[in-house]
Amino acid sequence: MVAKVMIALSLGCLLIPAGAVAQKSGGVLRQYIIDSPASMSIHEETTVYAERPMMAVMNNLVMFDQHAKQNSLASIVPDLAADWSWDEDGTRLTFHLREGVKWHDGKPFTAADVKCTWDLVQGKSAERLRINPRKAWYTNLVEVVTKGDYEATFVLKRPQPAFLALLATGMSPVYPCHVSPAQMRLRPVGTGPFKFVEFKPNEYIKVARNPDYWKPGLPYLDGIEYTITRSRSTALLAFVAKKFELTFAGALTIPIGHDLQNQRPDAICDLPPGSVSTNLIVNREKPPFDNPDLRRAMALTLDRQSFIDILTEGKAFLAAAMQPPPGGQWGMPKEMLETLPGYGPGVEANRNEARAIMKKLGYGPDKHLQIKVTTRDVPPYRDPAVILIDQLKQVWIDGELEPIDTAQWYPKVQRKGYMVGLNLTGTLVDDPDAMLYENYACGGIGNYDGYCNPEIDKLIDQQSMEPNQDKRRRLVWEIERRLTEDGAKPLIFFNRAPTCWDPAVKNVTIMVNSIYNGWRMEDYWLDR
Repeated sequence: MVAKVMIALSLGCLLIPAGAVAQKSGGVLRQYIIDSPASMSIHEETTVYAERPMMAVMNNLVMFDQHAKQNSLASIVPDLAADWSWDEDGTRLTFHLREGVKWHDGKPFTAADVKCTWDLVQGKSAERLRINPRKAWYTNLVEVVTKGDYEATFVLKRPQPAFLALLATGMSPVYPCHVSPAQMRLRPVGTGPFKFVEFKPNEYIKVARNPDYWKPGLPYLDGIEYTITRSRSTALLAFVAKKFELTFAGALTIPIGHDLQNQRPDAICDLPPGSVSTNLIVNREKPPFDNPDLRRAMALTLDRQSFIDILTEGKAFLAAAMQPPPGGQWGMPKEMLETLPGYGPGVEANRNEARAIMKKLGYGPDKHLQIKVTTRDVPPYRDPAVILIDQLKQVWIDGELEPIDTAQWYPKVQRKGYMVGLNLTGTLVDDPDAMLYENYACGGIGNYDGYCNPEIDKLIDQQSMEPNQDKRRRLVWEIERRLTEDGAKPLIFFNRAPTCWDPAVKNVTIMVNSIYNGWRMEDYWLDR
């Protein structure tokens, strides 16, 4: 791998897009974003609404090739690291860092910044992250050891072949040692192609070209402006009126995408396999939801195909935990999924079983269970929550929708201040180590309903160490089966949504996981 990386660097062709002679510099790319994030700090945000704009401000050690359709270990390329290598035991990952890179405030980037970043994420430093959503990713990391200013080694407890993929996602930027977490929330300082300009909550986020970017000639754009536009219809009309050049990935429904193309036939649209799942979360610490029979009845009443048909014209995908094929490399194949409880075509039989459970628990046509269904107050959450409420009525559970502002949503579910929730989970990187440790392992910060099974934790560790990818995939499928049988966090479907852009926007590639890994836009340009 190191040899390949060094060859690419010596040829000077790494990350230089095809057709560079035709590119133009200048112009501000305008797009909308559907919600206002709590802060500008990627390491403290669980939502894409901060990561998307701030990814352009930051750099990683390594990143996924932004013009590869699928994220994989094979598509990882250098960023702040010039190269990397593993030791023979697979427990020491060493990076040689680029020299001469400067933070936006003029201070030099060094190996100390790498160590500071992961000490912060692991909770080892004097400074603390207010929210630390990806701490669980690094439970296998012992320490980061530096050698001089331009070498950093990640020391692991045990082999973890996919560790590099965790560092490549857009959720893993390097932070500056000399800037506090408090400042990174408000005015982040990076090394990236764009500098942070301003965040006005509920109105806009702006970044501007970094004229001293360490990649010569990049970026091409003068800036990027994100207008916070919660209304789908408003955003659609603005795109049709050419006030925006790019839609927000994941925000359009497929029917709205059709409408957009009817009104803007020149728009270019793509419909990648979805990388965000819709799931049911249940607070198992709060009676009566501490009863596993009740939770099983709720899971059995789900008509997953109905969600898919209503919300995506039948184009979304069933899944158990991991992103399913064709977009994902790890999720169960469809024929295996259909053998899991609640996934087969017999919806009415499942609901009859659920009603029998509810009757044993004392519920029925004359005694309904009254609940609140909590969800985030944006359309991708609210729409499936309404369908969930309708389906739960089939087993005498009456739900009242409780929409929560984004800034309050994650703190609320993390402290378990809800009964039942409709949640969306992004595939931040298509690898089991990211998804399983964060969302299903005991104590994972995305494990909102508090599921904990030590046997599952052992299996998660086992798959993480397995170097043979076929064996690892089968271990993951076994974990998915067990999670479904346990009702860990019933996954309803993986969504699909179109992304559209003005033909003036060039060099766009919509990755499978583009929301989280493909939006630095350093080589986008406007042909107008």
